[in-house]
Amino acid sequence: MQPLKKADPSSIAGYRLLGRLGAGGMGVVYLARSAGGALAALKLIRAEHATDPGFRERFRREARAAERITGRWVVRVLGADPEAREPWLATEYVPGPSLAEAVALHGALPEPTVRALGARLADALADMHTAGLVHRDVKPGNVLLALDGPRLIDFGIARTAGATALTATDAMIGTPGFLAPEQARVAGAGEVGPASDVFSLGCVLAYALTGRRPFGTGGVASVVYRTVHEEPDLDGLPGPLLPLVEACLAKDAADRPGTVEVRDALGPHEGPAAGDWLPTGLPALIAQRSSRVLDLPVADPTVLNPGETQGTSRRRLLVLGAAGAVAGTGGLTAWLLGRDQGTGPGGGTGGGTGAPKAAYTLGVLTDLSGPGKADGRAQERGLRLAAETFNARADRPFDLILKVTDDGGAPERAAAGARTLLRDPALVAVLGPTTTETAVGAANALVDARVPVLGVVPSVADGVIRGQTPARTYFEVRPYPDVMSAPFGRYLTEHGLGRTAVIEDRAAGTYSWLAARNLKDSPPAGGTVTVHRVAADSEDFGPAVRAALATSPTGVMYLGKSPRRAALCAKALLRQGYEGPRGSVEPALQPEFLTVAGAAAEGWYFGAGYTDPDTVPAAKEFAAAYRRRWRLAVTDPVDRFAVESYDAVYWTVQALRTAVERNAKYPGAAMSYAFMEEHKTYQGVARSYHSRASQNSTTVLQGLTLWRITSGKPRCLGPYTEAAKRD
Repeated sequence: MQPLKKADPSSIAGYRLLGRLGAGGMGVVYLARSAGGALAALKLIRAEHATDPGFRERFRREARAAERITGRWVVRVLGADPEAREPWLATEYVPGPSLAEAVALHGALPEPTVRALGARLADALADMHTAGLVHRDVKPGNVLLALDGPRLIDFGIARTAGATALTATDAMIGTPGFLAPEQARVAGAGEVGPASDVFSLGCVLAYALTGRRPFGTGGVASVVYRTVHEEPDLDGLPGPLLPLVEACLAKDAADRPGTVEVRDALGPHEGPAAGDWLPTGLPALIAQRSSRVLDLPVADPTVLNPGETQGTSRRRLLVLGAAGAVAGTGGLTAWLLGRDQGTGPGGGTGGGTGAPKAAYTLGVLTDLSGPGKADGRAQERGLRLAAETFNARADRPFDLILKVTDDGGAPERAAAGARTLLRDPALVAVLGPTTTETAVGAANALVDARVPVLGVVPSVADGVIRGQTPARTYFEVRPYPDVMSAPFGRYLTEHGLGRTAVIEDRAAGTYSWLAARNLKDSPPAGGTVTVHRVAADSEDFGPAVRAALATSPTGVMYLGKSPRRAALCAKALLRQGYEGPRGSVEPALQPEFLTVAGAAAEGWYFGAGYTDPDTVPAAKEFAAAYRRRWRLAVTDPVDRFAVESYDAVYWTVQALRTAVERNAKYPGAAMSYAFMEEHKTYQGVARSYHSRASQNSTTVLQGLTLWRITSGKPRCLGPYTEAAKRD
């Protein structure tokens, strides 16, 4: 919880505000105390959003839905005023962790605990369904654990079964990985009924029993595809509960049991004595948080900032379910970021002129001798320049020490190198992997020590590295690979080229299939997309290209990971006379593409997750310093990934500074939580950076650039949104 700001009110409708539980783009959720002494989570909406009739109606619906649900296992509404200038809603405050946090802390929960959990959640859903409501977002983050049982929260998207949704047509409602197939298909509001909540409950039960999401993790499209078409992963599920969970996860809604049937199959839902249903450790954590909140003093009165008028940039929103989740993150975070008075690993305090500064080690684990040595060298150079620049600052709070280890691009060497780095007690983070496999090897070796790993070059799907849900130790300083088709697609859109032919290279497996599907779902210029496949065991691109050109395309896109196969596609297009716009994605933008394609490479566009600092005004100083430091000519290009690596050091410094300022006992572990804080963004010289935990549909596209082959060399045209218009 954060203290109130001067711009915050002291009270709202008789509720005395004690602090901020969280904030977002539309308002604030406060911890409040009623006149009678009851604690509440009070959500306040900014006035400018309340002027939107659709938004206010959604808020009215949320308040009405929450007030209609009065069962024991839901958070109760204590008060609401949807008609106020700044609408508000107050619910009882639950100091316990969310189910997501509990599983992250303790792993899979024992069967008796999950039986009690599931029976009570089923009872809560049965009450909702009796009231004619469907929750539509049952997930671990929306389940809080109290001593006497769970509480279901977040009724922001709940609605009457069969009612018309107040959302965009064909908008998928719910959380991928926990929503039902009929929600994933967004086939219509009428299909989303009580059975959808039963499916989500089955996902929650599987997650609690195994510690894994039954349909895996990764990009939204891949999770949704598995939900609709594939069977769930229920390995490790206790035998007695397996048939029930399988029934809940039936693809056909008509084949699923009802909530009352699920409740009765799981056992008593009234519950044992307080705390008896929870595994060892969780009751103590809940008690600790409860006592901390009950001892809070009344906050000092707050006033508006001088010159600030009411309703202008004062409040931000965190949805009710997220408020509960934020309220439940205090235990582990308080321990990691605790206020103990120890010094940093270098023995100093990091403050005071003339005092010895604490020294922290950044491990550089990269490929300096293997197939990825070019990218490894670029990263090492960028990281070294950043550390040297930082250490030269007179006002630095601590010193940075770089320890470089060459993994040769081999996963086993990466894991061994990570274990060697762990011998340094001052190690706080590791950077530099060049491949997915070396990133996984390093991160898995470091996860138990809670040492964060930052990947600048590779991309690792969620769920591959152990121990990453919901807390993380692995972070990527790059856009998702799933969005690499966006730059060339944006180019086609900006130029009104609406007939796109896709050459889907099946040698790339799921990657090319998902990329092609994404393009079909969002066709450039709102036009049409045709897909023409090349078998994985074939190098003959002629037939696919011939079929693609028969559609008279205004743009052709190769979707695959092989620069050589992309070059074969380029040559086939040239032989068959196609001279229109053609493009591809970052994995294909390698020297091998230019070598094999020859003249056929000229004019090709590529989407990439790195930039040329010479094209970014804010990075010009970096580019000059990089060339000076590594004795490059002014005409030599700056190595790719060098500027992103430079930024990665300073993003790491921002997180480390936060840990040091909070006197963290374990700085590396504390940094992981600092990276994940929703409001934490680092503005680097190349772009801004966010943790994957805080990314949304806008931030996942940040850092994408558009490149074009000109005179036989790749040339960065700049950030893709602007470059697509200019070129």
